[in-house]
Amino acid sequence: MIDGLPVIDAVIHPYNLLESNKVTPDADVLGRLVYAGLQATAPAGYVPTPEAYFTDWTIEDTAGMVFAESNTDIGIMHVLPIYAFKDGLCSFEKALEAQSRWPDRIATYCAVDPMKGESELEEMERQVEALNPLGLKLYPNSWAGSEIRGWMMDDPEIAFPFFERAQQLGLKVVAIHKAVPLGPVPMEHYKMDDIDRAAIAFPDLNFEVVHGGMAFLEESAWQLARFDNVYINLEITTSLLNRRPSAFREAMATLMMHGGAHALDKICWGTGAMANHPQPPLERFVRDFQFTQEQIDGGVPEMNDVTRGKVLAGNYAEMTGLDLERRLKAIENDEFAQQTEGGVMPPYSTTHAAGHVV
Repeated sequence: MIDGLPVIDAVIHPYNLLESNKVTPDADVLGRLVYAGLQATAPAGYVPTPEAYFTDWTIEDTAGMVFAESNTDIGIMHVLPIYAFKDGLCSFEKALEAQSRWPDRIATYCAVDPMKGESELEEMERQVEALNPLGLKLYPNSWAGSEIRGWMMDDPEIAFPFFERAQQLGLKVVAIHKAVPLGPVPMEHYKMDDIDRAAIAFPDLNFEVVHGGMAFLEESAWQLARFDNVYINLEITTSLLNRRPSAFREAMATLMMHGGAHALDKICWGTGAMANHPQPPLERFVRDFQFTQEQIDGGVPEMNDVTRGKVLAGNYAEMTGLDLERRLKAIENDEFAQQTEGGVMPPYSTTHAAGHVV
């Protein structure tokens, strides 16, 4: 908790960035993009050297960073299907082991590549049986063939069978990576328009737009206002708090410009740890962030403990059905609670990158 407020980080993932895990040259591009984003947004003391960053991050590294080096209570570990990397960049096996070791701290999302067809429906069933995940994670590009291909959320042949199977398997959430293009790919697959028809066709599924606020703000604002089952996940967007707080303020205000308090109820905290360190933006959001008076006068809800609490944990728990109270009770005296009795640990001190940070 931070200042009495529970925190759910809606995206955590220990990447495997080793050369030996790369399948195509696209993996190099993606790795460079991630590291450049960290360099551009992280404050001093929160950027590992390239040698320390481009490695196989363990679940211990990531759990320590999230729960011992920050005030985060619960993390949602996403399996990733980015098959420019052999294991998808964050493997099913890592998620399974992490959730098994820290079942009250870590919940999971399964992940598949819809462009691979029928076999991925079977793979989704396998992952759901093993993980009992809260949701399904998807990317709008496929790296499984000889070239990068894209697909749309409103495609009845490619996308809808996976949404139907997700419902059959009892999943409540489909998370889709949007707004942030992953390399030299067409931007059309990262726009928001295709979410509309998916949200209409599957009213009992919640669609979680990952990286919401980084682009297409007007479109996202209209979706939050129009669709009860569209949510925003602030992964990467939260990193703007570190060096560009005014950009984060404008993004948040725009997201709520049409839906007001209703839109606020569907915005969820996320950092993407280990890609970014979770503590600096968390401190800035809770202790420094506020809208301008002009924005508040224009209908944007004021930031206080209630509204911050919704963004940090309440909205995510509502979206997924996660029992926040039970989990908080279960972790009151666990290993991470004991490590942080005197305050959070220094950045990267619990990871292999200790001593290799600039």
